[in-house]
Amino acid sequence: MPIGPKRIPFFEHIQELRYRLIVVVVTLVVASTVLYAFTDPILQWLLAPIHGLLPGDKLNVFGPFETFTFRFKIALYAAIVVTSPVILWQIFAFFLPALQPKERKFFVPTVAVAVGLFAAGNAFCYKIILNTAIGWMLGQAGTNIAVVPAADKFLSGITLLMLGFGIAFELPIIVFYAIGFGLIPYAKLRASWRYVYVALMVIASVATPDWSPITMGLLFGALVFLYEGSLLLSRAVFGKRIRQQAIDAAEAAEALS
Repeated sequence: MPIGPKRIPFFEHIQELRYRLIVVVVTLVVASTVLYAFTDPILQWLLAPIHGLLPGDKLNVFGPFETFTFRFKIALYAAIVVTSPVILWQIFAFFLPALQPKERKFFVPTVAVAVGLFAAGNAFCYKIILNTAIGWMLGQAGTNIAVVPAADKFLSGITLLMLGFGIAFELPIIVFYAIGFGLIPYAKLRASWRYVYVALMVIASVATPDWSPITMGLLFGALVFLYEGSLLLSRAVFGKRIRQQAIDAAEAAEALS
């Protein structure tokens, strides 16, 4: 179903959602099937940041059938990352009919930025977080607990961390459009920074399955940086609207007084 400039009725909207979900699922199935042949180098790349932390530098499976499911999970994760432009395009295209014509000009740049932010979140986690987070968690075993690196659990932990960071890094888009669409005034966000920071701390704790203070702290710091950067960008793009909102707020306060 092509991207159109007109609003559509409710049931057509449901059909649109169904179509875009089918596109995402088919894309992931095809990509996973192709990438299944490359699971060995993909896994080697995934484990590179924690090289030396695993006993024997290898993961373990505990049954003959787990080898296939484990490799398929690797291929599926790789497919999500590789096809993220298609997935994000379908997500944003679903909401396109709700936008005004003047707002649709931001569609393609938004998808491009969303893909870049998702990749940046994964890269940040891969380069900075994984070694520290996994090392900290393994260190909690102490000297009396032997850690058996189960393949499925380690893969789940690594992929959840990377996907969590990738999704969390989409914060600037949410802030930008919340201000741009007038959902939340810029001045209110700026004045309520303490509450926003608490919310970002909660997001950081939810997005980090290991719950280590180092991981949460680094993600919280990254989210604060992205949040403040998105406010600066919004002020630059929507400066006229923000100034008008300030004037209207001052006039309303003066009228009440």
